[in-house]
Amino acid sequence: MLQMRLRGGSLKFYDCKTAPSPRRVRIFIAEKNIDCETVQVDLGNGEQFSDWYKAINPDCVVPALELDDGSCLSEVLAICDYLESRFPEPALFGVSPKERAQILMWNVKVEQQGLASVADAFRNSARGLANRATTGPVSYAQIPELAERGRSRVEQFFRRLDEQLANNEFIAGDRYSIADISALVTVDFANRLKLSLSSEAMNAKRWYEVVSGRPSAAA
Repeated sequence: MLQMRLRGGSLKFYDCKTAPSPRRVRIFIAEKNIDCETVQVDLGNGEQFSDWYKAINPDCVVPALELDDGSCLSEVLAICDYLESRFPEPALFGVSPKERAQILMWNVKVEQQGLASVADAFRNSARGLANRATTGPVSYAQIPELAERGRSRVEQFFRRLDEQLANNEFIAGDRYSIADISALVTVDFANRLKLSLSSEAMNAKRWYEVVSGRPSAAA
């Protein structure tokens, strides 16, 4: 377990630098300049299955966030929603009920149509995950057909993304939001499978240049 202190603070963030899901929270934290302590969980060596981490998150996945009172949150959206409520500026969930709903709607679309598709393609094809086709404490065998379907769905998602960005500066409108964070991480995750935005996806490529150039993208 590698532990690092980031600018003090009483929150503790359980992270893994190589995993896409905690990166979404890292970017969110960086955008808000939140003080917290970071603990790296070594997924490659199975540290997520250790007794000490199961006490943090019985689902054996990252990220997780330990709060000031010692309780813990898991799931990216729940963690980010908590941080948005506690540290409202800059607003990454919108500032009006309609904008918040639109941002959450698009974040779900990105997760379901994009991120889940990349995960299917990756986890059902990577050699090192032969019996780990899903995250969590239970092992499942890979299904090659799911990998192939996942790749096809990623390509469809990229087309959908380009269409959405034809008339919007960011994914859910004119404001950079958690939906953009999720989509950025999805595009970068897909690159591991050599799946990338096509040269014809000019709207998505314009957007990607902007969001990947933000300082928080390096978090």
